[in-house]
This record gives sequence, C-alpha cells and structure tokens, in this order.
Amino acid sequence: MVIRQDYLSKIRPFIGKDIIKVLTGVRRGGKSVLLEQIRDEIHSPNTIFLNFEDLGNQHLCEYNALHDYICEIIGSNKEKFYLFFDEIQEVTGWEKAINSLRVKFDADIYITGSNSQLLSGELATYIAGWYVSFVVYPFSYAEFKQVSKNYTFDDYIQYGGMPFLSSVDFAPEISKNYLQDVFNSVVLKDIVKRNKIRDVDLLERIISYALANVGKSFSATGISKFFKAEKRTVAPETILNYLKACEESFLLYRLKSQDINGKKMLKVNEKYYVVDHGLRKAVVGENLENIEIVLENMVGLELLRRGYKVCVGRVGEKEVDFVGEKNGEKIYLQVCYFLNEASTIKREFGSLLEIRDNYPKYVLYKEGTFKGNYEGIPAVKVENWLLG
Repeated sequence: MVIRQDYLSKIRPFIGKDIIKVLTGVRRGGKSVLLEQIRDEIHSPNTIFLNFEDLGNQHLCEYNALHDYICEIIGSNKEKFYLFFDEIQEVTGWEKAINSLRVKFDADIYITGSNSQLLSGELATYIAGWYVSFVVYPFSYAEFKQVSKNYTFDDYIQYGGMPFLSSVDFAPEISKNYLQDVFNSVVLKDIVKRNKIRDVDLLERIISYALANVGKSFSATGISKFFKAEKRTVAPETILNYLKACEESFLLYRLKSQDINGKKMLKVNEKYYVVDHGLRKAVVGENLENIEIVLENMVGLELLRRGYKVCVGRVGEKEVDFVGEKNGEKIYLQVCYFLNEASTIKREFGSLLEIRDNYPKYVLYKEGTFKGNYEGIPAVKVENWLLG
C-alpha cells in the first residue's frame, strides 16, 4: 500500500482542530484508502467509520437517521471522537447532520465525496466557514513507481494511476475490465443519476469525443457539428451541460486559455483533460498510439496534483501547453513526444521565448537526441519531471 504522504502532510495540521476535513475527487481515486490512513494515523479508540456506499449503512442515508445513530453511540461521553464518513453525498441533507454533530460533541470530522458541487448550494451554508477541502487524485507517476517497481514509464502511460490496479499487478485484461467498470460507475452513479440525464447514449458519445481529443481545443458548437455530420441533432447548450456534469464528477478538467503577455483570460481555445489517462485507454483505445496527447494529459494533471492553478497559454498566434500559478509564482511548460528535428525544437522553444517574464520555462519530452537547453530554456525528460 502507498502511504499518501503528500496528502497526509497537508491534512496533519488540521487533525484535532474544530474544522471539518473534506476529501473530494473521482470515484475510486483513493479517497477511501486515504481516509483509512488518516484514521490509522490518529489511532484512537473513539473512532466511528461509515461508508455510505455499503448497503449495510443504507438505513443511515438520511440526515436525521445518521444524526441519531451517532448521538446514540457517543451519548454523554465528553471525550474527543473522530468521525469518518465516506461518500457522504449518499446521505440526504448530510450538511445538517454534520453541522449538528460538530456543535454538539467534541468531534473531529472527516468526510469524502465524489462531486465538486458537494460544498456548493443552499445546504452547504450549514458548514460554510467550518471546513477545509482537499482534492484527491489517482496515483501520480511517483506513487505508481512505489507500488510497481518492475513496471516502466510506458506501463504508466498505458494503465494510468487508478490505485486498485496495483493490487492485480496491472494484469492487462483485468486492468482493462476494471477501468471500464470505473468509467461506467462514474457515468451512471455520479453523472447520470445526479443530473437526471435521460439520453445516456448521447452522454457517452460526448465523453468519448472529449477523451479522444484531450489536449485539443474544441467547442460545444464544434461537437454539435460533428454529431450533425452523423445525422444527429444536439444543441450546443446540451453539450455544455453534459461536459459540466463530467467536470463536477471529477472525470474531466477544463482548462481556460490565457493571453500570457496581455495577462487576460480568453473565451476561446479551452481544453479538456481526463482525470486519469488509464480511463481514456479503457474507452478510446491504446494510449501509446496517441502518446503525445497522453503525455500532455499527464503533465496537466500533475500540475493540478501539485497545487497549481492551471490554464493554457497564448502568445500571439503561438500556444503554450500549460501555465501554472502557485503562491504568486508561475511556471511555463511545453510537452512533446520527440525532440530531435530542428523544426520541432524551434516550435517547442519558440513560444516560450516570446514570454516576457523571468519565471521558469521548460520543454518536456519523452524521446529525442536534444540535450541541455535552448537559449537558456532547459529540455527535461517528462519522466524525470513527473518524478519531481
């Protein structure tokens, strides 16, 4: 098992504090195991751990029932209790129960959920100002290497980082079936059910289009025209709503475009990336056959995993794959597969050279004979960059 120290180090300062710890992220991305690791680290006898996807807890999936159940266990005990609630969104009106338990007892509360809208809306006002949230992603390449020392970077490109795969030793057929099952669970439970989507076939077609085109600029109007060519009429507004539902379930991440030198956000050239490129393989096909866009997806998600606010950059007519900003500092990244030919070198470094600031700039590549730097900008193997 990988002890997810990056997350634990961020959560530790809040352990024992009167603030609710909220872990969000894609279904089966590692939230439950991280919750267990927090519990094991606290190691208190006064611990209550409930997973609301367990049918045995279905009778507690209403806020009054959950509240009464916890009150009955704690009773008049004045000691600190540690409450762990996994997939809390399955509990109707959960915010009311959580807020009451926080007020009523000396309780240290941890919850997980698979929807980015978990803390928005009217009910969330019950815990407004009393929570801190953390997004949990599937395994990074560094974590992948911890559990699979005999596997290569190409294996990570193929399989991605869904944590369960390490327990089946990344067996090809089992991995494929599992990733398809995860995809279906996200679509059916987190997108269709929550958003009351009737046309599931259309949703799956839109997702397949987005996964096939990760890292490419496209618009709802463009997708609408694509479907029209296939003799199917779909309004751009419907496409946008479906894509938004995918974002809320942490399946897709939308990156806006920024005019770097003009320092303003643009309304065009937005791109979508998938939370784990292994899911792309399960739905679309071999990742190694589309390696350049998969590498770009990996780098974009790694920036998010490292806490950067990320967007796509524009410098005049040229594009910068990623602009990351954190704590007032920026980083600029170009990603390519093969860095060898003079035309490729000029293209990849050229847009970075036009940026008028002194923040770090890198070209990340997988293969090629180019070494060192180009006019002061380093070229770094993407595998090494992903390892930190």
